[in-house]
Amino acid sequence: MHANGDDFVLIDLRGSDMAINPELVRLMGDRQRGIGFNQLATLADCTDATASLSFWNADGSPLDACGSATRGAALKLMEEIGSDVVTVRTARGLLACSRDGDGLIAVDMGKPSLDWADVPMAKAMDTLILPLDGAPAACSMGNPHCTFFVEDAEAVALDIFGAAIENHPLFPQGVNVHVVQVIDPAHIRLRIWERGAGLSPGSGSCACAAVVNGIRRGLLGPRVAVQCDGGMLHVAWRGEGVLLTGPVERSHSGVCAGSRS
Repeated sequence: MHANGDDFVLIDLRGSDMAINPELVRLMGDRQRGIGFNQLATLADCTDATASLSFWNADGSPLDACGSATRGAALKLMEEIGSDVVTVRTARGLLACSRDGDGLIAVDMGKPSLDWADVPMAKAMDTLILPLDGAPAACSMGNPHCTFFVEDAEAVALDIFGAAIENHPLFPQGVNVHVVQVIDPAHIRLRIWERGAGLSPGSGSCACAAVVNGIRRGLLGPRVAVQCDGGMLHVAWRGEGVLLTGPVERSHSGVCAGSRS
């Protein structure tokens, strides 16, 4: 599936004993030898939600949040049960998902973490203005994010810049890197370098974090249209959970070799 070009594989493990490990994730994520994706997500049985979700980057590293794959899983579950509302459990807790009249999927991504230890940063600091050139802001949406506010997002060589910041010593677990051009308080241009995946046409958690950091800086209002390379997302935040709304589409489906289904 993909969300504004942010592609992911969703594996349904409900009722299955198939095991996912980093080696398998890397094999499947290889765009020449596997399926290829930015993230992989698995659906599993859950007693207190419609299903539970787990996520991995293409390099095999786990992550707690993926807005695109959460919307994709929500769409699949909605189609199965014939409802416009489902709840999924992730490492971020229970996330409420809904489908609006335009067919877009909305997910309450939970509250952002703003303290340095929760991002996490390597040492105590104010996450609103980091001690880096460009004075970026940081937060966590279940994964770490670093947002640079620039005059021209297109002018940044993000393939070089993003790779350098991703593994900066200030971020012991690496970091997602965004450059944001504020068009007006309700509209931004966002370009994304994802930790463990590289350049991305669109990322739900990155869009959420970029808007959160823009609101914290006083640059944005509570509802923002986010123009990514792959298309438009909408993010709303009023101090509690961050609401992410956007499209998601199925590209193709199949059966994983070795599974019982």
